[in-house]
Amino acid sequence: MMEKNIQLKDKINILYRTGIKAVRGCFRRLFLKETHGMLFVGKGVQISHGNHIRCGKNVKFEDYAEIHGLCSDGLNFGDYVTISRGVMIRPSSYYGGDYGIGLTMGEHSSIGPYGYVGCSGKINIGKNVMFGPKCSLFAENHVFSDTEHSIKSQGVKQKGITIEDDCWIGSNVTILDGVTIGKGSVIGAGTLVTKDIKAGSIVVDKREKTIRER
Repeated sequence: MMEKNIQLKDKINILYRTGIKAVRGCFRRLFLKETHGMLFVGKGVQISHGNHIRCGKNVKFEDYAEIHGLCSDGLNFGDYVTISRGVMIRPSSYYGGDYGIGLTMGEHSSIGPYGYVGCSGKINIGKNVMFGPKCSLFAENHVFSDTEHSIKSQGVKQKGITIEDDCWIGSNVTILDGVTIGKGSVIGAGTLVTKDIKAGSIVVDKREKTIRER
């Protein structure tokens, strides 16, 4: 009997917190370019340049996420996408100096807590992609070939990042510019990905050693 009471209290608590997020979403969606269905917004969420942000059904921006929309292609979140607690999505400079390209996420994909998405170059994330906590994506590289001038003055190059459908990206994975991760791949925790990963691969260390096919 006690167990049933605890479960009921938990359900009520979940419904209450979800309702608060839905109320916030009803207000915040007024400032976005396009939304379909419900939007759930946690506490402390920062959304800027919402006129560049499109959301499908039941998109969730969890507590303290930071979503900066200023970019040429916008931020496009498919149905049931989750942006977890403390995630930072930054395509451009806050002050408009560097104008990035943006991000597209397919339905049912999620970015784990405290991730960083630097989408100044285009980032495409497919459907049903899962990111663990503290993953980082950097879709640009600084140019540094000219030793006579500062690295900062030489600008950046942007090839973009593509992560195809049904991938699982473990915690603390870093993905660098120019990489494509093929459909159905699994990237182990702590891996540094600097080159393409073919579909169906399991990659488990920082040397990108494929230990077997899925």
